[in-house]
Amino acid sequence: MFDIKAIREDADAFDAGIAKRKLEPMAAQLIEIDKRRRDAQTTAQELQTRRNELSKIIGMKKAKGDDADAEIKEVASSKDAQAEAEDAAKKAGDALDALMSTISNIPADDVAEGEDEDDNIELRTWGEPITHSFEAKEHFDLGEALGQMDFETAAKMSGARFVILSGALARMERALSAFMLDLHTGENGYTEINPPALVRDNALFGTGQLPKFEEDLFKTDEGHYLIPTAEVPLTNIVADSIIDEDTLPRRYTAMTWCFRSEAGSAGKDTRGMIRQHQFTKVEMVAITKPEDSEAEHERMTNCAEEVLKRLELPYRVVSLCTGDLGFSAHKTYDIEVWLAGQGRYREISSVSNCGDFQARRMKARYRPSEGKGTIHVHTLNGSGLAVGRTLIAIMENYQQEDGSIVVPEALRSYMGGLEAITA
Repeated sequence: MFDIKAIREDADAFDAGIAKRKLEPMAAQLIEIDKRRRDAQTTAQELQTRRNELSKIIGMKKAKGDDADAEIKEVASSKDAQAEAEDAAKKAGDALDALMSTISNIPADDVAEGEDEDDNIELRTWGEPITHSFEAKEHFDLGEALGQMDFETAAKMSGARFVILSGALARMERALSAFMLDLHTGENGYTEINPPALVRDNALFGTGQLPKFEEDLFKTDEGHYLIPTAEVPLTNIVADSIIDEDTLPRRYTAMTWCFRSEAGSAGKDTRGMIRQHQFTKVEMVAITKPEDSEAEHERMTNCAEEVLKRLELPYRVVSLCTGDLGFSAHKTYDIEVWLAGQGRYREISSVSNCGDFQARRMKARYRPSEGKGTIHVHTLNGSGLAVGRTLIAIMENYQQEDGSIVVPEALRSYMGGLEAITA
């Protein structure tokens, strides 16, 4: 969501910003709707002021015994006129909010312009892509051969894009979640949260999934939605609130199941665990002051990278171009892990600075220690990491020629000392 006052003050800058998203100029349309709203509000206020004056005149005339019929009639008609003006102001305000709620966040000045992921900018790499002396297999072939990854049985009970993990692979997924949470809470300063997995529409509106991306969500008959990411409940902790400056930054982390319909993903990653309707993810969220969000973005990215470093998984970091940027993001870094079975890098984390875009939608502000008024916070979110994809990366990179999987050193204490997963 945007500040209509800022759009009025510099319409050209707003249109130039959304043009990076391949959107047509919209400032004039927004300003016109806002003018209707403000004009109607002014009319309603003027009618209220006039009615207050008339009430005094009527009182004075009645005290003197004079006729006040004309003033009484004007009061009655002004009530109807004021109600109409207030209704017009509300309708214009609703139309303005509805239109602005569909406009993507404006990219940061240093975000490269581009069409799609092919135009993203590689910032750095860590580790050398792993190669094997034998033909490396993909995770689903490895998992099925181990007898611990079952897509067929999952499909019978739930349909496509589900999996049943068992034995050591199930334990490794649990171990990865605990390892990530321990790192983020013990060393990175995040507070662990166990949030609801069901939220109402206002929470999803606040973080930008609604109204534009409803088809990607699972909705219950009672009107709740299954969360597509823990970003939603974690960020909404500060919704509709004014917090004190000295409590910032706030850093939250959570391990949750995430649920996505994968609308529009027909034919993509149809085998394996890369793209599932239900998956496990450890999420990081930060709430900061505006002047601190850029540094926090770099810090959060480093926190996610550290997980991969300790697991000794090669990766690269890319800065997303305007054509690949998410709806609510002002700037995003993707971390892509190397998958030996696929022979390429795949996304394992997106770390985004949303600026005040989500905060305006959620009405989340802070009160400065000095000065008056309140200021919208900045919100950031990032995977720390996608647990299933981390499991995939370990399987493909740590696989042995006999089909076994070596357990990374960092995970062995979480795995009861197990050094390798075998059939």
